[in-house]
Amino acid sequence: MAGYAYLVAAALCLSGSALAADDPLDLPAQASEFAQRRLITAIAPAGDQALVAVGQRGHVLRSGDGGKSWLQAKVPVSSDLTAVQFVDARVGYATGHDGVVLRSDDGGASWTRVLDGRTANKLLLESMQRLVAAGGGEAQKKLLEEARRDVDLGPDKPFLDLWFANANEGFIVGAYNLIFHTADGGKSWQSWFDRTDNPKLLSLYAIRSAGKALYIVGESGLLLKLDPGAERFHALSGDYKGSYFGVLGTRAGVLAFGMRGNAFLSHDEGQSWQPVASGLAASITAGAAADDGRVVLVDQSGNVATSRDGGVTFSRVVVQAPMPLAAVAVTGTGTLVLGGPRGLRTLDIAKDK
Repeated sequence: MAGYAYLVAAALCLSGSALAADDPLDLPAQASEFAQRRLITAIAPAGDQALVAVGQRGHVLRSGDGGKSWLQAKVPVSSDLTAVQFVDARVGYATGHDGVVLRSDDGGASWTRVLDGRTANKLLLESMQRLVAAGGGEAQKKLLEEARRDVDLGPDKPFLDLWFANANEGFIVGAYNLIFHTADGGKSWQSWFDRTDNPKLLSLYAIRSAGKALYIVGESGLLLKLDPGAERFHALSGDYKGSYFGVLGTRAGVLAFGMRGNAFLSHDEGQSWQPVASGLAASITAGAAADDGRVVLVDQSGNVATSRDGGVTFSRVVVQAPMPLAAVAVTGTGTLVLGGPRGLRTLDIAKDK
C-alpha cells in the first residue's frame, strides 16, 4: 500500500539511486526496458483484463492481458509514483512524490499533470490565509504557520493515495495531513487541510470507500471517516497505535491493516474494531478485494493471505520464491498481479477458491 511504498521509495532516494540534477517535476520519465523489474508501488485494474502499474522514477506500465505482458506509458514527470486508480477503462489518476497528481484519459497510455507540490503548497497557503482572515482561531493559525513552512521547503512532500468516486470527483491524501479535493477532474483543487481531526498532522497513508462511507488511515493508529454533511473527516476510536498502511471495503465491513501483520475489521462502519488473525507476520503493505468477494493481503516479506468471508478469517497462499511486496491487484480470472522492489510478477490463486 502507499504508506509502505513511500518508505521504500524514500529509502532509495536517500541511498542516491534516484537522485538527479534536474527537478523530477520537469523531467519526463525515461523509457527503460527494465521498468517492469524495478520498484512497483501500486497496481490498479483498468477495465476487462487491463491493468496499470506505477512505480519509481515516474514509470507507468500497462497490461491488456492480465499481467502477462507490459508496455511503458508516456509520463511527463520522473517523480516516484505511489498510487493509482482507474474509475473506468479510460479515466485514471496517479499520485506521487513532489506533490504530483497525474490524469489519464486513454486507459493509461499517456498522462497529464493536474497538480504538483508547487501549486499544492500555494493553494494550501491561500486557503489557510482566508480562514485566518475570516476569524480563524488558534488551531487555524497553527495550520497557517505549517502552510508557510511548506511553501518555504518547496514541493518535498508526497501524495500517498487517492480515491475517486467518478471521473470528476475525488480526494488525494499524503504526508503530514495533506489532503485535497477536486470536483472537476483535477482542473481545480480545494485544500481540506483544516477538515481532519488530526491535530498532530500525522501522515495519511490510504483512503478507500466501504459501503457508502469513506475512510482514511495513517500513522499511529489514525482512523478517520468522512461526515458528508459537515464536509469533515472525524476521528474514529481504536486500540491499535501502530501505523495503518491500507484500508478496504469488504463484504464483512471495513478492513484496516498495517505494521507487523496487524489487521482490524469493523462490522459497524467504524464504531468498533476487532483484531483479525491475518496469518502474516511482516507489515501488510497492500490489499485488494476481488469481484468474487475474496480479500487478498500481501506483506513486505512476500507472503500472501486470502479470505473468503470478507476478512473475518485468512489462510496463507503458498508462494514459490517470495519477493518483497508493495502492491497487489486481482484479475477477473483469479490471478494475482504482484509488485514490489523487484518489479512485477503473477500468481494464480484460482485453485484456492
